Amino acid sequence: MLRVEEISFHYDGVHALHGVSLDVGEGELVALLGANGAGKTTLMRVISGLSRPEGGRVSFEGSDITGAAPHRIARMGLVHVPEGRKLFPQMSVADHLFLGAMPERTAHRRGEVADEVYARFPRLSERRRQLAGTLSGGEQQLLAIGRALMAEPRMLLLDEPTLGLAPALAGEILEVVASLRDDGISVLLVSQEVVGALEIADRAYVLENGVVVRSGSAAELAADEEMRRAYLGL
Repeated sequence: MLRVEEISFHYDGVHALHGVSLDVGEGELVALLGANGAGKTTLMRVISGLSRPEGGRVSFEGSDITGAAPHRIARMGLVHVPEGRKLFPQMSVADHLFLGAMPERTAHRRGEVADEVYARFPRLSERRRQLAGTLSGGEQQLLAIGRALMAEPRMLLLDEPTLGLAPALAGEILEVVASLRDDGISVLLVSQEVVGALEIADRAYVLENGVVVRSGSAAELAADEEMRRAYLGL
């Protein structure tokens, strides 16, 4: 479904990505792991069109989307949930969801799609008139994911959805991510929650200093001794 081939990118004079390649199949949940500064967020921005690569190619469902405008990529069904949620504090839950309804895709039936999101996330339904800035961290992350689901994506790019959350809440969010995959939405998940991400992912890639240094099934990486020492503290 998604294919990233030999992507290179400089950021503020730093070579952030060095020939990065990965792929995500239909219905797969693939984790992209690595420490801060490894290039994970930069790669997500390149895929979603927010940053233009200096080399390489990105294709989605067979179409070349390298350097395409972000709104065009989103309308194709590839939707980015950015790190930090990027909500509007003075906007209500309901208005955030309506904002996510894509023209020519779901805007004409946004009420129906919003009801589906509320059914998936009852906490959002209870708070639909509440301002986003007054929600808890976990609720804000659910809202960011719900806003993306309003576009009825075929694939989601989830950048650090557990960032800043207590362990119990982080676990809940990862369960939500797994449920999205189980419902047929392909997912590329960026996470520093290595243990939790490997528990739900089908496959994973490890990025270090802008280079893919490991890849394989989630089970293989979880059992890898060097991975266990470097990322799991075991």
